Amino acid sequence: MISVEQTKPIITTRGLDLFYGETPALKNIDISIPEHRVTALIGPSGCGKSTLLRCFNRMNDLIPSCLVAGTVSYRGEDIHAPAVDVVHLRKLVGMVFQRPNPFPKSIYDNVAYGPKIHGVRDTGALDTIVEESLKKAALWDEVKDRLGSPAMGLSGGQQQRLCIARTLAVGPDVILMDEPCSALDPIATAKIETLIEELRESYTVIIVTHSMQQAARVSDYTGFMYLGELIEFGDTEKIFEAPEKELTSNYITGRFG
Repeated sequence: MISVEQTKPIITTRGLDLFYGETPALKNIDISIPEHRVTALIGPSGCGKSTLLRCFNRMNDLIPSCLVAGTVSYRGEDIHAPAVDVVHLRKLVGMVFQRPNPFPKSIYDNVAYGPKIHGVRDTGALDTIVEESLKKAALWDEVKDRLGSPAMGLSGGQQQRLCIARTLAVGPDVILMDEPCSALDPIATAKIETLIEELRESYTVIIVTHSMQQAARVSDYTGFMYLGELIEFGDTEKIFEAPEKELTSNYITGRFG
């Protein structure tokens, strides 16, 4: 495994605090996410994993009571700077949600939707984007003969891979995944995990998961969170086999959480 220090960071937070009204949800988070690696965030329910994930592309802006302090940087630029185009930021830092959420459109139109929004009008270009995105999401062979069929007719695992293809279609740099397998059966989960391993070649992937086994299988780096704090972050193998913090060890070994 490559150490965090040897890997170029793509997203960095410093002194990150987040409040829902007067309730603190994140406390003084310092983290550097390595580029072209898979980073997992683990911890018990309500510890701030998903909240931190949503900080990376400002999805928390959609919550009226949310207040953020500290800095979040993407490729060295403060994402809360006045000049930042949030729509463009979310194109570069895409999100795949916990439950598959395909649009009530055809398989083709689900994938083509993002590129169209961003100005792609040429039919040939759209065809190419749709095919390449579905191939990257390991779904092309299963749907290539029914691209005009409703996306809602796909299985749960196929729908989640379609949502990943939809994210890939707009050309992201970072892919955020908020428990992408929690609603899937073991076979569909295995396909998503294989896909995550393939995506690390071209993208930075950050995944929130309740499954420590999944984090150990797919990630290069792991951050353990507890009560809104980042307790420990580092090489996944080290986190699971020789954690520095007693709290991390207790969680990994099942003594709490």
